Amino acid sequence: MRVLGVDPGLTRCGVGVVEGVAGRQLTMLGVGVVRTAADAELGDRLVAVERGIEQWLDEHRPEFVAVERVFSQHNVRTVMGTAQASAVAMLCAARRGIPVALHTPSEVKAAVTGSGRADKAQVGAMVTRLLRLSAPPKPADAADALALAICHIWRAPAQNRLQQAVALHTAHASKGRTA
Repeated sequence: MRVLGVDPGLTRCGVGVVEGVAGRQLTMLGVGVVRTAADAELGDRLVAVERGIEQWLDEHRPEFVAVERVFSQHNVRTVMGTAQASAVAMLCAARRGIPVALHTPSEVKAAVTGSGRADKAQVGAMVTRLLRLSAPPKPADAADALALAICHIWRAPAQNRLQQAVALHTAHASKGRTA
């Protein structure tokens, strides 16, 4: 499974591609940050984020895109920019028919470090260890993008089984109502 992780942001949008399957060694295929100038017009910034993500999709051809689920913060301006960048990433994937999964920051931290309250340094250290890197990716947005991809690879099999079970239950329940 090849996953593009996206840590959305307007100034720094972290991107990272990880390949592998749950229970086996994972491989980092690329990591970086799509940057925009803080003083640029919002529309121009969103286009720059779109172009950056499209380049990553073209280059790495992921099977899934994992995006950090935007959560409420105290600073509404910050959360709006994060939500807008998140929507751009989801749109780019949807346009290509690539499934998108959203993971909360605490889900990602718990998957990678074992604690949903881990700090950025702990996440970076575990990403470095799990992917056998020589140093934590910088800035933290890049490490967070890799953590999102790792989280998705590890959680996707269980989520898929759960979705299949719900679909099967729904199908059986609807047959019972029509009979």
